[in-house]
Amino acid sequence: MRSSSLKAVFFGAAAALGFAMPQAASARDTVAFAPGVEPGTIVISASQRRLFYVVSPGVAIRYPVAVPKRGKEWAGYAAVDGKYYEPDWSPPAVVRADHPELPNLIPGGSPRNPMGVAALTLDRGEVAIHGTTAKMRASVGTAASYGCIRMLNEDVVDLYSRVSVGSPVIMQP
Repeated sequence: MRSSSLKAVFFGAAAALGFAMPQAASARDTVAFAPGVEPGTIVISASQRRLFYVVSPGVAIRYPVAVPKRGKEWAGYAAVDGKYYEPDWSPPAVVRADHPELPNLIPGGSPRNPMGVAALTLDRGEVAIHGTTAKMRASVGTAASYGCIRMLNEDVVDLYSRVSVGSPVIMQP
């Protein structure tokens, strides 16, 4: 399926489910980037609260993200090990400890599901790059997560259409 077709499917399904989404992502930019990073690599800068997807030598797409909060940070290498549209979410033990009121499962497609419309899981346990709920949208650009990288739904849809399972991920402090 072509990227534009995939985006139309995502946007249509997300709107039908009540996710608050503008028609197009306006926060992402194409920017100059370190020429030594291979195309197809995701680089997350925790200090900048930005995710960079390298599209060609020296060029990346930049997206705003929420990064892990103090005490939940991580750095190093990972890889995308799964791609999921409207993923179900079960609170990990660390989240449940702080929020025992959460249900055991929030189904994919629910406007209360913190994974949003799509998720790219990483090979580091319970960590993903994912969308968000309308209520949590304002957290993008902050340090707010339990280890995940939180994106605007429209931006995770764009990234999802570009990334393959196995894509390398680099998290920088």
